[in-house]
Parts: sequence; structure tokens; C-alpha cells
Amino acid sequence: MCESNVYIEKDGKEELYLENVDIMKPEGGKIYMKNLFGEQKIFEGAIKEISLIKHKIVLTK
Repeated sequence: MCESNVYIEKDGKEELYLENVDIMKPEGGKIYMKNLFGEQKIFEGAIKEISLIKHKIVLTK
């Protein structure tokens, strides 16, 4: 599988935000995400790090 978990960096720690994300799109300073189960979220911030091997994406405000 090619999906990743998305984490939000807060106070130097990473908190799980959305699991099994398969779609991410930048939309005017926001990031739209949708996972395999149809759950959707929009985060206002930026991508800090993407690890394809670990299936992990870290976002920051």
C-alpha cells in the first residue's frame, strides 16, 4: 500500500492527524487530505517533512 499517516508538529512533538492518507493537495495556503476511508481534512500550514519509506508526513503551522 502507498498511503501515509499525517502528523502535526506541536511543541516539538508529533501528533497523529489523519491515518491512511492517499490524496494531498495544496489549496491556497491550506492542505486538503483524504484517506482510504473517505475521511477528509483541511490543514492550514505547510509540509515540514515527507518520509516515503516510513509512510509518514509531518505538517507544521
